Amino acid sequence: MPTVDQSAAKVTAFLRWLGAPGIVLLAAVLADTAIIVDAAFDEIGPRYDDLAILPGLLLMAGCAVWARTQPVAAAFTGAVVLVCSSLVLNLAHVPTYSTVLENLSLAETVAGVELVIYVVRAARPGVAFAGTFSLVVACVLAIAARANTDSLTTLAYGRNGIFGAGLLFAAVLFGIGARSPAQQQRKSKLGELVSGQWPMVGLLSLLLFIELGEAVSVGPRAAPTLLCSLAAAGVALVAKRRPVAAAWVMAALLLLSAAATRLLLRDFSSYVLAGGVPIGQVGAGAVMVVLLIRHTTNTRAWPSILALSVAVALSAMANVRRDGPTLDFDDLQPHILSAFLVLGLSVATGLFLRSRDSERKQVVQSAVTDAQTAERMALARELHDVVAHHVTGIVVQAQAAKVVAQKDPQVAVDAMDRIETAGTEALAAMRRLVRSMRGDNPAGTTEFSEQATMSLAADLHRMVEKANHGVYTKIELNLPDDLPQEVARSALRLVQESLTNIGKHAAGATIAWVSVREENGELHIRVSDNGRGESQRTTPIPGGYGLVGMRERVALLHGRLSAGPAPEGGWLVEAWLPLAAQQGAE
Repeated sequence: MPTVDQSAAKVTAFLRWLGAPGIVLLAAVLADTAIIVDAAFDEIGPRYDDLAILPGLLLMAGCAVWARTQPVAAAFTGAVVLVCSSLVLNLAHVPTYSTVLENLSLAETVAGVELVIYVVRAARPGVAFAGTFSLVVACVLAIAARANTDSLTTLAYGRNGIFGAGLLFAAVLFGIGARSPAQQQRKSKLGELVSGQWPMVGLLSLLLFIELGEAVSVGPRAAPTLLCSLAAAGVALVAKRRPVAAAWVMAALLLLSAAATRLLLRDFSSYVLAGGVPIGQVGAGAVMVVLLIRHTTNTRAWPSILALSVAVALSAMANVRRDGPTLDFDDLQPHILSAFLVLGLSVATGLFLRSRDSERKQVVQSAVTDAQTAERMALARELHDVVAHHVTGIVVQAQAAKVVAQKDPQVAVDAMDRIETAGTEALAAMRRLVRSMRGDNPAGTTEFSEQATMSLAADLHRMVEKANHGVYTKIELNLPDDLPQEVARSALRLVQESLTNIGKHAAGATIAWVSVREENGELHIRVSDNGRGESQRTTPIPGGYGLVGMRERVALLHGRLSAGPAPEGGWLVEAWLPLAAQQGAE
């Protein structure tokens, strides 16, 4: 019988496997099940009819879980499930209940949002659009088919449009933000614009949707003010590049909005906050202050913040709710305190982010420098190995020539040729590696750089047999007979680092493949695995501490290096090292 600790460990492992999206989905399913079961056994309506909602609900949740591995198929299947379950409920006259969207359960809504996120995150833009469009159409058909009254009236209900658009917009944004680095390198200008600003996008989106709901209730008169709020949010979105200019544009928008609100919405004071400024513009202004403090100097930031503050003050004086026919200080006092509170929080947030950016930059620079230093020390150690190998051969050949020179001069001449060849190769290796020597202590060395032989094939087989990286590895070699030692050493280190990364980072990898072969005058090194990854073409290697040394090593040999998700899944590292000696190398 399992103990309490074992049961807790299993529950923890299950929740970890579910992840945050799975836990939210599970909570929605449990909540819907409780509501549906209670309704099925109450005294209102026919008994057990409400249970007919459960199969479609559970199938939609299953599609959301399936979307982790097959997002495109799961998205289209989810759309079919939603439509079919709605038709069954319509034909059986089963009553439904509403949550965020009319006639859709909470689990179906959550599952639909997660399906959109997964398909946008993993699929190509065209396929993602098709999958998302099918889910939207299925949602509209489901709302109409399950309506107890006129379907058109249900679809036109304001909540469906507002919350539906909000959920769709948020799901697409989260999906774009979760795309892999290889996919993000081909992202649109919008994706590049909002990259790294997802909290700001989420905050502004939430505030704008709240304002949109109020604008719908007010009517066409609210359109100018709403447009100003949307424009202010857009300015905040692009302000990272030119925050000072964006701040002045936003100040002008705030004044324009204040005038429009004063002229058109005098009788609709509920549209704006008590302080006289719409909630979307308050959020955009706060974000702008954060960006000014974070990305500009104090001398440039504070005049812009002052301009924004003046615009907010004038807006408040024009549209604040007042107790009497005239505006006095008592009407403005609470709003002044609120404005200073928001301004103080925004400034503090900006200072915190600026400090974090500075610390992160220093840490990255220090880590990169350490990685480069360690790799250069390892190369210096290998310089000793390579030169010692060649010099030893030179000494042996010279001694042999000295012994037999008088008896057989031709043997001495042949020895001189071999000595010349060994010396030339040693000099070429020194020119490529001598600039890596720094300091006195050898750093960055490993078992294989300390104990490597002069045979690349033997070293690679020994590395794979020891399986220090923890993943079963198949190896395929086709090496030239006259492989330069500096190229062989670099190839050994590249394979070693790639296999180490597989052991550390390849999620679910059970097998790795190593191929080292001569192709068109180059040594082609290919290391891949079957871990979980997106099907994308190999892309240039991004900055990383473990890979800095690999990139520098390849650059020293005038080669090429790339890494990224493999087309068949998993991760792929490829390097091409020229075999011809670089006579002009330093």
